[in-house]
Amino acid sequence: MTAQPREIPWSASRRIWALAWPIILSNVTVPLLGLVDTAVVGHLPDSRYLAAVTLGATLFSFLYWGFGFLRMGTTGLTAQAAGRESDGDIRNLLGQSLLLAAGIGSALILLSQPLIALGLWLLDGSAVATALAAEYAQIRILSAPAVLANYAILGWFLGQQNSRVTLAILVLTNGVNILLDLLFVVGLGMTSDGVAWATVIADYTALAFGGWLVMRQLGRLEGRFLRSRLLALGAYGELFSVNANLFIRTLGLLFAMAFFTSRGAAQGDTILAANAVLLQFIMLTSYALDGFAHAAEALTGRSVGRRHWDEFARTVASAALLSLVTATVAALAFATGGQWLIALLTGLPEVRATAAVYLPWMVAMPLIAVWSYLLDGVFIGATAIREMRNSIFAGLVVYLPAWWLGQALLPEPLTNHGLWFAFLLFTAVRSATLFGYYRHHRRHGWCHTPATARFDKPDKARQR
Repeated sequence: MTAQPREIPWSASRRIWALAWPIILSNVTVPLLGLVDTAVVGHLPDSRYLAAVTLGATLFSFLYWGFGFLRMGTTGLTAQAAGRESDGDIRNLLGQSLLLAAGIGSALILLSQPLIALGLWLLDGSAVATALAAEYAQIRILSAPAVLANYAILGWFLGQQNSRVTLAILVLTNGVNILLDLLFVVGLGMTSDGVAWATVIADYTALAFGGWLVMRQLGRLEGRFLRSRLLALGAYGELFSVNANLFIRTLGLLFAMAFFTSRGAAQGDTILAANAVLLQFIMLTSYALDGFAHAAEALTGRSVGRRHWDEFARTVASAALLSLVTATVAALAFATGGQWLIALLTGLPEVRATAAVYLPWMVAMPLIAVWSYLLDGVFIGATAIREMRNSIFAGLVVYLPAWWLGQALLPEPLTNHGLWFAFLLFTAVRSATLFGYYRHHRRHGWCHTPATARFDKPDKARQR
């Protein structure tokens, strides 16, 4: 048997970059839409419309983020099916994910009244802004099936190592949304309801475009949709298991973020605003690190499906190198240009001065968080979702007592430092837990052993 040529590391890095750059670029379009929404509504004569859109958009950010498992779970399972060269599995996974998205989206519409009331009560806005936000939300919720179906479509294409579809769909969605914002609000004189309708129409436009791309891709795949895979509840076992654990993991992450925000708010408006500015630094870093993590999902998932563990290890090493370089650049940028970036994000002197006090935490954060981003991608590709869920629980077990001790032991001027330390510790424990799981699996499962050697070649029986 002729030995396979050993792949040089730069080849793996080029593949990761080819997948990552469209995701990074598409991420950049997200805050652009937020800026346009704010600018359009912010020029209306009454500030209550801006407050309503802010409340409503925050509500849907949390709501839809909670169902992000439809993207992540579909990516990991599709990548593994692609590694097995099983066109039938790839095709039927899409059908299952779209049916699941349609079911959850329809349920959200049916339950919209209590969900919106509860969400806006938790956000605790003024009575006038909350009433307008409820109107905005009742319109926005109509796009839930489209948003969740788009998650499934994006995950499906990414699992097949086609990240340019992500860029195309998000650019179209945000472009249509921006144009309709201007048409409805500036042109037709609508208010916050115009912004909501613009988003709904943009979401369904993206779904139509994504559906067209899906039909083209299905034409290249062999096999057909199987009634037994799509309509039998038992056939959804793997998808339900993966998505349920991803959902729990996401809820834990949402709790950690919400807890951080609420504890900052308890220290006063200036601390709340300063922390919000600094959280944007984390968002900026995530735009790049998410790109490498998503690329790792697709490539490691394929390696797991093929049981090519050397390829798996090279992919992880290359993604780790690119992610660490990016995190280091971000840390240096925050250390040298953080004051300028704070000034760019806020013009309030007291908020600028307060944010500058806590800027050192932003220098440390990318170097700690980089590993949780990367390993999340690796574990999604390997569909080792319980480990991701457990890492969140481990982080929370340390996060909450660390915060409590900080509040109890530190003098009042240092309590926000205690909050940032607890949040950094949460991230560090997550990273360490995932790394420990990774080392364990590399020794006992994700490697060439007698127990796994028989899976080294694709299982042709599963392709039919």
